[in-house]
Order: sequence, then structure tokens, then C-alpha cells
Amino acid sequence: MTIHSQPVTARLSEPALDQLFRHARTHNGFKADPIPDEDLQEIYDLVKWGPTTSNSQPLRILFLRSQAAKERLAPALSQGNRAKTMAAPVCALLAYDLKFYEHLPRTFAHNQEAKSWFEGQPALIEATALRNSSIQGGYFIMAARALGYDCGPMSGFDNAKVDAEFFPESHVKSNFLCNLGKGDWSKVMPRNPRFTFDEACEIL
Repeated sequence: MTIHSQPVTARLSEPALDQLFRHARTHNGFKADPIPDEDLQEIYDLVKWGPTTSNSQPLRILFLRSQAAKERLAPALSQGNRAKTMAAPVCALLAYDLKFYEHLPRTFAHNQEAKSWFEGQPALIEATALRNSSIQGGYFIMAARALGYDCGPMSGFDNAKVDAEFFPESHVKSNFLCNLGKGDWSKVMPRNPRFTFDEACEIL
């Protein structure tokens, strides 16, 4: 992939904005169409370009596609999320690496002191990892939508159970889940209202 030194930045088309934002929905059901490995890789290959603090990139993803993998997840899911997650082509488990700072000499190579900013500071490490993996999780949703997939992000699960099952005695912790596939629009609920600009924003 070639990255131009001075890329042209232009407004996306209205259909593209519709696909990414205005017409996109949180999906509760998906068609049975499988997602090939190369598409999962392409999603991540878009996500990785998003900015993070000191290029920390704490996001780690487990793509749960097999029935066996989903069965491991099932006991941690809330009752309302269990059936739709088991039926989705893929459930992405988005997590964060609390040892992200150990990679900074490589990922933030122009400042070899960056690792020391986090060493011995667990509160800062946790806040940085959670915040930036959440930002990357937003990129994940946008990347999947850009490639023609629908998403069902959710937080209705027991993080401790997920961590014990998938990351035992590990420095990786779960953040949120996102079902992925081609959405079944017959199961989409009516759209709930959004705050207006004046309700949510202020220009100072």
C-alpha cells in the first residue's frame, strides 16, 4: 500500500456519509453470510492508521467466529445479548494491552524516553489504555462500515468472566464486544433520538 506524502483531503460523498453515519444502525441480527479472513484483516489494516496517544495502539482484538469460541463467551453474556451474539457471523472482542508502553521504543521511536512516562504508573497506564482502545474501537466500527459490514457494538457482558476465560493471568483486558456481519434489517429497532448540536455543543 502506497501512502502519499501529501494526500488530497476532500469531503466524502453524501452516500458515503450515509453509509458511515446517517443510515448506519446498531444491528441485533445478521444474515448467515460468512466473513472471510482477508476482510477481517482489512478492517484492522484500516483501524491501525487511527491516531492514539504517543502512537500507543493498545487495542487487541479476538475475532470469535467458530461455534466453540462463541460457546466460551456465552456464559459472560447478558441474557439479551446471548442469542444474537451466538448467531452473528463474527463477534469481535475488543480489548486493551496494559503493557502497551513496552512497545513505545518501536512505535514512538523518535522519542526513546516515552516508555518511562508510563512505567510504574498503573492509573495512567489503565486510563491511557482504556481511552485509546475505545477510540480505536470507534475506528473499528467505521472501518467495518466502510467495507460494507454492519456492526452490533455492546457492553452487556461480564468483563471479569471474559478476562478469566480469554486472558487469564494476562495484561490484556476486555473493553467491549462488537457483532459483525451483513445486517438483517428486519430486526432493526426504530431509531432513537439524538441530541442536537445546541444541546450537546458549545462554541467558545
